[in-house]
Amino acid sequence: MAVDAHSAVGPAIDNSCLECRPEPFFKTLARHGLEIKRDRTDTLQINVGFYCNQVCRHCHLEAGPGRLEIMDLHTMNDVVAYAGRSGFQTVDITGGAPEMNPHIEYLIEDIAPLAGRIMLRSNLTALGNKQTDDLIKLCCRHRVVIVASLPSVKTSQTDSQRGKGVMDASIAMLRKLNNFGYGQAGTGLELNLVSSPSGAFLTASQAQSEKRFRDDLERKYGLVFNNLFTFANVPLGRFRSWLQESGNLDRYEQRLAESFNPCTIQGLMCRTLVSVSWDGYLFDCDFNLALRAYLGGLKKHVSEMEGAPEAETRIPIGDHCYACTAGAGFT
Repeated sequence: MAVDAHSAVGPAIDNSCLECRPEPFFKTLARHGLEIKRDRTDTLQINVGFYCNQVCRHCHLEAGPGRLEIMDLHTMNDVVAYAGRSGFQTVDITGGAPEMNPHIEYLIEDIAPLAGRIMLRSNLTALGNKQTDDLIKLCCRHRVVIVASLPSVKTSQTDSQRGKGVMDASIAMLRKLNNFGYGQAGTGLELNLVSSPSGAFLTASQAQSEKRFRDDLERKYGLVFNNLFTFANVPLGRFRSWLQESGNLDRYEQRLAESFNPCTIQGLMCRTLVSVSWDGYLFDCDFNLALRAYLGGLKKHVSEMEGAPEAETRIPIGDHCYACTAGAGFT
């Protein structure tokens, strides 16, 4: 299905309009003869808490400075033990702002030997809040991939989504990461950027966006990076509240549904990833974590899990899944 990736959601509408509601996601799957089941699980995603220094408008977890949910050392030890007995290829550390968990360096140090690839998701400004560069040096030593979110190369759009001054602070941290070798050819230190729309829009072409980001960041600031990934915002949490308040929820959800691409199903992250929450419970993805829709529909703690989830097990789905299957999808 062709996707008009540059189109806006349009004018505010009445959220009570039932005609604007999309077909339920499970019916769309059935109509295409599709189902979502787990494949071989090779990635462990660890959400170390909802504590964050930003209050982003698009956050599906509603993370922020007032969120006290943080993974403690006992749970981290359970997670490390689980990684040790499960043989994951990739470990993906996220939050909130994972840098703000006081035990983050301990987690990276202990889990790095257990997987071939370690990723740390950063909003850049939290990484810059450290009094020293110890965390960056640790990431360099273990070749941790930095996945940095940057909504736009335009200051007005980034600050609108994330807060005044965020763009300047982000540029300063990207410059520091470049100076450590991140994003530089031949260093083996991978710096990837993630961009999501600043409003109720679908994503532009990833290839076009990457070229624009690469050209603008190098021309304006002399900055380099490895890859850019673009993802649609999922209508959950704070972003859903904003959509409701602005009168755009139904139209946005309808546009996601209209952009459903059956070809995305095979590569969905939830089919090869297991996500563990700050309190140690397991989910099929970070979005199901936000909804407390447990792994395979069953509540289970990481300490009780013998190994990676088995293939062919079912994955709880909902209408939020349209965001992961729109256009090029969440892969």
